Amino acid sequence: MTTRLEPRDSRRLLAIANRFAHVDTWVFDLDNTLYPRSSDLWVKIDARITLFMMRLFGLDALSSRALQKHYYLRYGTTLRGLMTEHGIDPHHYLSFVHEVDRSALLPNHSLARAIAALPGRKLILTNASRDHAMKTARQLGLDHVFEDVFDIIASDFVAKPDEAAYDRFFEHCGVDPKHTALFEDIDRNLVIPHRRGMTTVLVLPEPASRDRLEAWEIAAGHEPHVDFVTGDLVEFLEGLAAKQHGL
Repeated sequence: MTTRLEPRDSRRLLAIANRFAHVDTWVFDLDNTLYPRSSDLWVKIDARITLFMMRLFGLDALSSRALQKHYYLRYGTTLRGLMTEHGIDPHHYLSFVHEVDRSALLPNHSLARAIAALPGRKLILTNASRDHAMKTARQLGLDHVFEDVFDIIASDFVAKPDEAAYDRFFEHCGVDPKHTALFEDIDRNLVIPHRRGMTTVLVLPEPASRDRLEAWEIAAGHEPHVDFVTGDLVEFLEGLAAKQHGL
């Protein structure tokens, strides 16, 4: 059953924190999880993907975007669809779509402190590149709190939600899923992790940014593979850290 965190209810908060007592590894998705979807960063990346498609196929923006989303839905990432069906160079693609200005992202010191206070390892698991993850984490003031980044290149370009992506992550980083919590903004990326024993947390977008989502991307948070739901990652993590440290 999915649980929503009520930070002002100390008894409920303690009960929730107890359900994380076994966790020694904390894994975070990057885009739209470590920064809010209301940020302009993903909009910029999304636009670069569309531009890449336009140049590759000579299509107009509307047709390119439709194909882009078709590949994203079918393969987990547009990149995987382009590799599978057209044999494109993934490194060129990643370099192109992540060539964006990150200066509008403000450092999130509260999030950095909350993640740092969690007991155990902290990792980023992303369908993007390590370069993008590190530049973005650095802009957010988070780069120092993470031990490592497992990116799409390390996954041999197999993307979440494919089960093989998680298996490669577990093996490469030495992660025991049964002692791991995963924070994600896309609920379908929590299906396999939940099945493998990870504690799953769905990070919901702010209501004002929901109009940017495709219909299939909108999750209510009641899905059986979602253990917890939060609309405020900092508040959620601060509550867990406080209770785990006996505060």
